[in-house]
Amino acid sequence: MKNLFLFGACLTLFTVNGAAQQTAPSAQPYNFSLADCINYAYLHQDSVQNAILDTKSAEYKVKETIGIGLPQISGSASFQDYLKIPQILFPDFISPAIYGVLINEKVKDGNGETITQVPAGAGGYQSVSLNQKYSTNFGLDVNQILFDGSYLVGLQASKTYKELSQRSLVRTKIQANVNVTKAYYQVLVSNEQINLLNANIKQLKQQLDETTQQNKQGFVEKIDVQRLEVQYNNLVTTRENVVRLLVLNYEMLKFQMGMPIEKDLRLTDKLEDIKLDQNIAETSVDTSFYHKRIEFNLLETSAKLNQLDLKRKRSQYYPSLVAFGNTSALFQSNSISELYNTNYPSTYVGVKLNVPIFNGFQRKYQVKQSEINVLKAQNDLVSLKNGLSLQASASRITYQNGIQSLNNQKRSRELAQEVLRVTKIKYQQGVGSSIEVTQAQTALENADNQYIQALYDALISKVNLDQAYGRIN
Repeated sequence: MKNLFLFGACLTLFTVNGAAQQTAPSAQPYNFSLADCINYAYLHQDSVQNAILDTKSAEYKVKETIGIGLPQISGSASFQDYLKIPQILFPDFISPAIYGVLINEKVKDGNGETITQVPAGAGGYQSVSLNQKYSTNFGLDVNQILFDGSYLVGLQASKTYKELSQRSLVRTKIQANVNVTKAYYQVLVSNEQINLLNANIKQLKQQLDETTQQNKQGFVEKIDVQRLEVQYNNLVTTRENVVRLLVLNYEMLKFQMGMPIEKDLRLTDKLEDIKLDQNIAETSVDTSFYHKRIEFNLLETSAKLNQLDLKRKRSQYYPSLVAFGNTSALFQSNSISELYNTNYPSTYVGVKLNVPIFNGFQRKYQVKQSEINVLKAQNDLVSLKNGLSLQASASRITYQNGIQSLNNQKRSRELAQEVLRVTKIKYQQGVGSSIEVTQAQTALENADNQYIQALYDALISKVNLDQAYGRIN
C-alpha cells in the first residue's frame, strides 16, 4: 500500500512548516465535482496564473516589435556656457590694407614720423572666436524605417512567440488538470478503503461479541476470542491510519487546485460514476494522435521560430532604407539677457540607404548556424513523435493490465467474502476451527487491500492514457 498514498506522503513537504498554523475549516464548504476542481485550478493555481501572465507579456512583446516600424520621434534641448571661449588662428587680411591707406594719406605715427611702409608681422595670423559665450538649442528628430528585411521577419517571429506562450499556457492547464484529477481520485479511493474497513470492522465486531458470549457460556475457548480481538484491533488501527492519510489527501487536492488548505472541500463525484472499461484503450487505429499532444505542438512552434531566425539571418544580406529629418532652433549671444532675442532655425530631411557589402563572412556563418538549428529541430520532432507513440503504447498496455487486475481483484474479494461466510457457518456448526475463520478474515482483508491498490492503479492509468493520447484539453 506504499504507492497508494504517494500523494499524501509528498504533501508533507509542503505542509510541514505551516501545519501548526492551520485554522479551522471555513463554515461554508465547497461541494465540488471533478470538473469544478479543475476549473477552480484554472483560476487559482499559481503555475496557471503565471502562464496567463506570460501570454499577456507576449502580447506586449508583439506590440513592442510593431512599434519599431512606427516613426521614432525624439526631442532635445541644451544650454551651453563657454567659461572660456575657444579661439582659432585666422589669416590677417585687414591690417596690410589699412596700412596702405595710411601710407597713401601720409599719416604720421606716434613718433611724428610719416608712415612709409607696412610694419613687419602685419598680415600674418590673428586669433578669432567663432562662438558666443551663451547658446541654447532646441531640436526634434524623426526616423522612419522604409524597408528592413530583419524587421519584417521580426514581426512574424513576434506573432509566433505569442503562439508559443499560448501553447505553453495550454500545457500548464493540462498538467494542472492531470494533477487535480489524480489527487481527486486518490481521495475517492481512500474513502472507498474506509468504507471497506468500516464494513469489515462492523462484521468482525459482531463476530467478536458473539464469540465472547459463547466463551462465557463455555462453548469456545478464550484463545478464539483473543484471535478475534487481535484482528479487530488491527483493523481499527488501520482505519485510523487511513483516516489521517485521507486528511493529507484532501490537502494535496487543495494544493493542486490552488485552494487554501484551511478551506472545507467536499467531493460530489462517486467512484461508480467513473467509466473504467477496455473500450477506452481501443485507440490503436488513431495513428495521428501525436498532433493532439501539446508537447508536439510546442516543439512545432519552436521549430517555426528556428526557421524564422534563419530567414532573419538571410534578410541581413538585403539593403535597408531609413528616412530621417530634423528641425532645430539655435539661440546665441554673449549676453545671457539677450540670449533669446534672436534664433537661427534649421531644418533638414533625408534618406539613408545601408547596403551590406562585406563583414568578414560573419553573416554567412550565422546563417550556417541557424540552418543547423533548423535541422536539429526537425530531428527533435521525429524523436518526439516516436517517444509519444511509445508512451501511448505503454499507457494503453498499462491501462489494459490495470483493468484486468482490477477485475481479478474484484472477483478475488467476492471469493474471499464467500470463503469467510462459509467458514463462519462451519465454525458455528462445530465442523470448523477458529483458526480457519481467522485465516479467512485475514484473506478478506488482504483481498480488500489488493482491490484498493488495483482500483487506484486503474484510475491513475486511465488519466495517463487520456494524457498520452491528447484527450485532455
